Amino acid sequence: MKKRAIVLGSAGSIGRNSLDVLRALADEWDVVGLATGSRWRVLAEQASRFSPEAVATADLNGANALEDAVGDRARVIAGQDAAVRLLDEVECDCVILAITGAASVPATLRAVELGRRVAVANKEALVMAGSIVVPLAKKTGATILPVDSEHSAIFQAMLAGRQSEVRRVFLTASGGPFLDWTDEQMAGITAEDALNHPTWNMGPKISIDSATMMNKALEIVEARWLFDLDADRIQVIVHPEAIIHSMVEFCDGSIIAQMGTPDMRTPIQYALTYPRRRPCPSPALDLFSVGGLTLRPPDVDRFPALRVGYEVARRGGSAGAVMNAANEAAVSLFREKTIHYLDIARLTEAVVNDHTFIAGPTLDELLRADQWARDEVSRCTASC
Repeated sequence: MKKRAIVLGSAGSIGRNSLDVLRALADEWDVVGLATGSRWRVLAEQASRFSPEAVATADLNGANALEDAVGDRARVIAGQDAAVRLLDEVECDCVILAITGAASVPATLRAVELGRRVAVANKEALVMAGSIVVPLAKKTGATILPVDSEHSAIFQAMLAGRQSEVRRVFLTASGGPFLDWTDEQMAGITAEDALNHPTWNMGPKISIDSATMMNKALEIVEARWLFDLDADRIQVIVHPEAIIHSMVEFCDGSIIAQMGTPDMRTPIQYALTYPRRRPCPSPALDLFSVGGLTLRPPDVDRFPALRVGYEVARRGGSAGAVMNAANEAAVSLFREKTIHYLDIARLTEAVVNDHTFIAGPTLDELLRADQWARDEVSRCTASC
């Protein structure tokens, strides 16, 4: 019998890549549910190709148009809680979580509560609520598998030994488009500059996070929760070629690396087929064409977001929710040309340092911290 998959955030880059993989695995998987925020036209087209049992949209205004477009091919669920309702109403074996931002947290918690295999393709759910999600997964038996290429690489490399034998992990970072820019050049960076990533084709929010290296700060916190690691055992290393996706160092000095072409379909498929491997639609790596592989330490002074990530990983609690929300708010202001590129990390760090820390927050407290951080970024911006 074929397994059943739900893709949350199916209209985005990760969601579309997930559906590409699921199409290639059609002999093993059925797509039974799809959800997106407001891009109902994309959702309707996906429904016509995959014939899921239900589709979900957070956009009430587009719900009627979606129903007309989908017709009898799928049931439509609409509203802010549509993704959670989809999980409640459609049985599945795996949930691919490709919803971005804080909006991913309720759906993540529900998928974990239901004991599903949860392929986590975003960073925010664990950054915000890792202290709740991870213990809940242990209680319900849910399996959390990373889809982020770096964390998938760590997960795969860790299979070479025991958890107790891991000395540290190396999170590789491409360095983004401004790796070798001067301080003077960085002061004049525009949103258009930041969206021009040299390696990955990503959405605007993730592209800007890569440019500031805030994506790596978020990944430090995510790795802390996924792999139960102290912050000082997580090392960021700059690797512009993006061939080594991450590495694990064991207590005997052995370093195991996972390598491959920079294609998100590989970690997506591994999360679906684990512990087995299947032929993948992503192109194979031609080692003879790679040439050299560069590895260098990051410049924390030029990319202060990394400093914030390490501090948040050490503190845990409410700090992750505040960092994530402050960064989201700052990135939005940068895209609106309200603040400068260098203000993104500066504002995020200031808001994290100023917030009232809660060591063991509830979900309601995390959501309040999230809203406070967004409001604080706006207040700080207005007062400058």
